[in-house]
Amino acid sequence: MGERNLDFDRVIDRRSTDCLKYDFAVRRGKPEDVLPLWVADMDFPTSSYVLDALRERVAHGIFGYTETGDRYFEAVAGWMERKHGWQVKQSWLVKTPGVVFGLAMAVKAFSEKGDSVLIQQPVYYPFTEVIVDNDRRVVSSDLALGSDGRYHIDFADFERKIVESQVKLFLLCSPHNPVGRVWRREELLHMGELCRKYGVLVVSDEIHQDFVFGENRHLVFASLKPEFEEISITCTSPAKTFNLAGLQVSNLFIPDPDLRRTFRRQIAAAGYSQLNVMGLTAGEAAYRYGEPWYNGVMSYLEQNIAWLKAYLSQELPEIRMIEPEGTYLVWLDFRGLGLSGPELERLIVHKAKLWLDSGAIFGPAGEGFQRINVACPRATLEQAMEQLKRAVRGA
Repeated sequence: MGERNLDFDRVIDRRSTDCLKYDFAVRRGKPEDVLPLWVADMDFPTSSYVLDALRERVAHGIFGYTETGDRYFEAVAGWMERKHGWQVKQSWLVKTPGVVFGLAMAVKAFSEKGDSVLIQQPVYYPFTEVIVDNDRRVVSSDLALGSDGRYHIDFADFERKIVESQVKLFLLCSPHNPVGRVWRREELLHMGELCRKYGVLVVSDEIHQDFVFGENRHLVFASLKPEFEEISITCTSPAKTFNLAGLQVSNLFIPDPDLRRTFRRQIAAAGYSQLNVMGLTAGEAAYRYGEPWYNGVMSYLEQNIAWLKAYLSQELPEIRMIEPEGTYLVWLDFRGLGLSGPELERLIVHKAKLWLDSGAIFGPAGEGFQRINVACPRATLEQAMEQLKRAVRGA
């Protein structure tokens, strides 16, 4: 009967559903009436095909230990090949309740306490957390914002940090959250060859791989060379693509059998085994039948990003949008307002009454920036920008 959830303008009240985004402002030190556009989930209902699959599973009434067979793998593998041109093998698949859990397990499995782990700040803040919380040392080869309005890799610094800190593990964010870069082939190849040269394992967080705009194309790091498959763990999930974060299911691909055994041992040591039955049900349905919904979301996101760019240019030119090549998280440069960190937070949170992600939490290179989630109905985005304009103009 076709996809039924394609009205992305519809505003759905998420309050009083124990929603992290909407219901926990006060507990997290924010005013109760802030408009939240911070955490990376969407304000859109997921595909009707996913909902139908979940209803059917619920009707069965038994929710025992659940494992996956060929059908699940075929759904995931089919998506990876259709969308990203990568043929994966079933033996490579390791399922985890989330990508961040996978990153933490990789840090524990492939480094020792006190070891250095390389990241590229400003970057998704759990990268830093899983390193520090496991008593490893953060080493950042910071991305540099160029005059072209795009972030770039300093490859000389990247290599120097590996050598000086004896790095053996690199957490790659691709596409990059929060700066929105979709890495080019030559950039991935350069990083990969440096990691091969110095024996660095690459854990590639590719959870945003399905959100790529314009002429940009996501390239799976491991797919670029057989040699890269041997040194990498690729982290994917339907959570971002189909708005399923609360169902906790991620698909990691580890082609090298020795790396895979080591990683699986770490998961076993954590006491984790089978995934949430609802997550598995939803993930399979999404990858099999969710493409029309996904295509609708992509079109809507592109329109929201174009609207935001035009609005800022016309109404708030002091605030610069770093145009995203990928992800639905937009990186905004507020440095043109000339405010200190605390002053900017007061403006955003207490005057504009917005809950965004402060750039500072992504590392020192994020100072003066804010991350905003545009995966919401246009009316919500318009309201947020009007509140921001009134706060900036002192109205």
